[in-house]
Amino acid sequence: MNSVNFFATCMGATALQESTISAIKLLQHCGAHVIFKKKQTCCGQPAFNTGYPQDAKEIALYNITLFSDNDYPIVVPAGSCAGLMGKEYPELFAHDSAETRAMVDRFCARVLDESQYLIDVLKVDLSDQDKGAPLDVTFHVSCHSLRVQQCIPQQKALLKQLKNVNYIELPYEEECCGFGGTFSVMEPEISNAIVSEKIKHIKETGVKVVVAADNGCILNISGALQKQGITDIKVISLYDFVLKRITGQAL
Repeated sequence: MNSVNFFATCMGATALQESTISAIKLLQHCGAHVIFKKKQTCCGQPAFNTGYPQDAKEIALYNITLFSDNDYPIVVPAGSCAGLMGKEYPELFAHDSAETRAMVDRFCARVLDESQYLIDVLKVDLSDQDKGAPLDVTFHVSCHSLRVQQCIPQQKALLKQLKNVNYIELPYEEECCGFGGTFSVMEPEISNAIVSEKIKHIKETGVKVVVAADNGCILNISGALQKQGITDIKVISLYDFVLKRITGQAL
């Protein structure tokens, strides 16, 4: 049995609970034994991105301690949080002792985006499990998944394994959706302009389903669609989408 720790993320625990549960069920479907620590909290990204490194460091230490009772992989269903925990935590401890830095590095080496765990570790093949009707979809590339965690190939691989899903590439897919964490709150006009451009390109594809693998992007794009009165386009988590396709659930 492949045991993993599951890190739900703040948004996954508070705003996208169904998608979070789907991410866990997908891991279990693919043969993983999932450990969920009830006292898990934020990854620290809001503090990290808004210039509070000491606060972010305290959160990082909490997470490192929380997951220190085993050496299983830490699977995260959001590229931005996985990126901070797996790639950017060392920056917070750059001036600490060699012993502390080594501890942080060991923790970071265990962190994987869920797509990386499914594709690279479990080497799943879902090509014969798609029970859904033929469907055109597009995929939103999140900034942190692309540039920090670098897991876009694995995310797309999961999507493209579904034999009845026709993947249509999104124009300018690597452009931000305008969320950027607190950026969308501090610079709402710019954020709105960016997400409006993203929606324009989504409409150009003609699809009615947009798949994404970062919770902030999902909330931002779906919220903007709602505000613009666009009700026929649905934004859904990659792991929620894949689980529904292989179990025959309606989207």
